[in-house]
Amino acid sequence: MHRWSQLFIPTLREAPADAEVASHKLLLRAGYIRQLGAGIYSYLFLGNRSINKIVAIIREEMDRIGQEFLLPALNPREIWEASGRWDVMGDNMFRLEDRKGAELCLAMTHEEVMTDIARKELRSYKQLPQIWYQIQTKFRDEPRPKSGLLRVRQFTMKDSYSFDIDEAGLDVSYNKHDAAYRRIFTRCGLQFVSVDADSGSMGGSASQEFMVYTDAGEDLIASSASGYAANLEKATSRLTPVKDLAPTGDGTPELVHTPGKASIADVTAFFGIEASQDIKCVAFMGTPSLSKSQTGAADVPPLRPVVAFLRGDHQVNETKLNAVAGTIELRPMTPEELELHIGGPAGYLGPVGIAEVMTNGSLNGLNSGKELSKIKGIFRNVPSEGLKTIVIMDLGLEGRANLVAGANKVDYHLRNVTPGRDFTPTLTADIRTVNEGELDPIGGEPLRLGKAVEIGHIFKLGYKYTKSMGASVLNRDGKEVTPIMGCYGIGVERILTAAFELSAAANDGEVYALHPSIAPFQVVVTITNVGDAALLAAGEKVAAELDAAGLDVLLDDRDERAGVKFKDADLVGIPYRINIGRGVAEGKVEFVDRLQKKNEDIPLHEIASRVTTEITSTLHAVLPAAI
Repeated sequence: MHRWSQLFIPTLREAPADAEVASHKLLLRAGYIRQLGAGIYSYLFLGNRSINKIVAIIREEMDRIGQEFLLPALNPREIWEASGRWDVMGDNMFRLEDRKGAELCLAMTHEEVMTDIARKELRSYKQLPQIWYQIQTKFRDEPRPKSGLLRVRQFTMKDSYSFDIDEAGLDVSYNKHDAAYRRIFTRCGLQFVSVDADSGSMGGSASQEFMVYTDAGEDLIASSASGYAANLEKATSRLTPVKDLAPTGDGTPELVHTPGKASIADVTAFFGIEASQDIKCVAFMGTPSLSKSQTGAADVPPLRPVVAFLRGDHQVNETKLNAVAGTIELRPMTPEELELHIGGPAGYLGPVGIAEVMTNGSLNGLNSGKELSKIKGIFRNVPSEGLKTIVIMDLGLEGRANLVAGANKVDYHLRNVTPGRDFTPTLTADIRTVNEGELDPIGGEPLRLGKAVEIGHIFKLGYKYTKSMGASVLNRDGKEVTPIMGCYGIGVERILTAAFELSAAANDGEVYALHPSIAPFQVVVTITNVGDAALLAAGEKVAAELDAAGLDVLLDDRDERAGVKFKDADLVGIPYRINIGRGVAEGKVEFVDRLQKKNEDIPLHEIASRVTTEITSTLHAVLPAAI
């Protein structure tokens, strides 16, 4: 057992003023962490114990499906250039030079290193499948660290990678991780939901995030009673049909003087229409997603014009737009860029007559033999020079007629604009953000939006890294083929943070109790008065019996007032407390179950077996995923 009097547990009565979310406040107050710098934290005794317990659960479940590695956090530039991500990762990557001038980085993730091992060591289908994982410190030059451990610059991750001979094998590896993750999060006592997600800079196809609903979350989740759940960056919905306007005049685009009507609200009021009958234009300059070495271009332009058209009542989803346009970052066009790439001013932009538009599935003659639908990843394998303005229309405008749109002329709009007849976009795709109350795509139930924290992410990488880095094996026929990959990550600190947030939410944000599987101690034995020999002896005896039963026990033997001890025990999140007080004279002690929010007096001779049974049943209870 551990004795509180001999431990360093620096609790605080008040949270620092700069602590924002509940978990940040409680982690600091409970003495789990201390801040060293922006987004950089030290884990003290209690915090480290909880982290180690989470890691042990992850390791136990991952050992059932894979093999543990430990890879270097310091990587040479060449390995990231081989995959094409040295440029793509941008300022989020910590970069440095050694004394010889060689460029290196602190790894944010380890696809490149794992693939390098695979390409050097795997030779035959007989060696597949492989699942390799590690639990390692990662680094990200986060521009705005905040919310305690939720957005940091140094963090711990479990990341694993699968190598399979074909897609059927990848499906098996993916499903193994899905099951393992559900066991991990359940054992950690979390209520979670799995959602469809975007793979981001990692690439790949099928992607699933494991999320915990909390107001501290920075992700928005769309879910419904049908069981549909998706990150807002990926979510789709069924649109309720809206009424089109009746044509005016001869039904062709008609120029209308609209002095000073630059906003959607002004335009709809002027024409007496709904925002759904207006075409909104959002114009960006985008950073191409691939490097010069991957595009084959002699010189990659730093930015690519991307113009999106959607209903006036819809908002563009930049993650979806990036994926479609083959870009990784977007910024609004300047007035000069609007004139150059669209031919109109802000507030009056429209799709009719847009400058330099690519039409009919060709790229202004470049690679004209390839249809857009056949270019994997859309523009990702096409040399960037020669690409002009990419015009993308949202699916919500498909089939619509007689809409109002900007005329690319100050103080003028067009009515009777019909997509497909009056303008042809480069392509049509889902590029909008769903709204609360819209119907989900699988059961037609209303969507609800909620904040959530991501605790895990699994996705199918496909051939992105094995192809770019030249990994291959011989198949059963002796033919050289490229292995297919999957990638799977868990944020270790995020599990602890999510547990704090969930418990704080259930306890009005003031106190909390962690699940016994990840709490630094499962039970605290509190001697209310260590000066009383009978109480001290009883406390020592109970703590020793619990320790002998295999429980993590903390004996509070400090010479402090009982009230101080009770507050500290609650503050550090120990789920069960045994109070050794006046009842000892009658052969009883008080048992406090902070998870169930109940307490009762139990005979002294029964307390050890009772608490052991309680904790054992809690550890083996199956928690359902959140709905």
